[in-house]
Amino acid sequence: MSYNFRIIENRDNKLLAQIIRKVFIEHNAPQHGTVYSDPTTDNLFELFKTPKSILWIAEFEQKPVGCCGIFPTKGLPSACVELVKFYLAKEHRGKGVGKELILKSIQSAKDFGYSNLYLESLDHFATAIGIYNKLGFKKINKPLCDSVHSTCDIWMEMSLNQYGG
Repeated sequence: MSYNFRIIENRDNKLLAQIIRKVFIEHNAPQHGTVYSDPTTDNLFELFKTPKSILWIAEFEQKPVGCCGIFPTKGLPSACVELVKFYLAKEHRGKGVGKELILKSIQSAKDFGYSNLYLESLDHFATAIGIYNKLGFKKINKPLCDSVHSTCDIWMEMSLNQYGG
């Protein structure tokens, strides 16, 4: 299988929202207090017009199959950015596509001059958490910002200064 990686375009909004919500349903993850019910999920192209943010898309046969990006979430320390919107359609998992999306996001964070990467997740997404651990993220005891996703119960951080990729 051959994948293309690119930055989000306006035409991606509807399909990405469907992929994200389907992942929540597959993993029996909470829908309230998460990205599932967040209104920005339907307008990701607009959201990622925010300066120093980016959303990478994995594309297969010219259709989006997953995404991952970085976003300067309000309340984070100035040199810290959040890894966000890491979702991949089921039939494209286990092929290295998700890891490549995260690596592109990490490189973008470094290119934008951030020194730390933060994320929030749920224990429902154990496979993703395993990938985060392998890439050097460390669990922390509390959120670094006032998240709108109140159901998240896992918080992790990575120093980009020590990240060699």
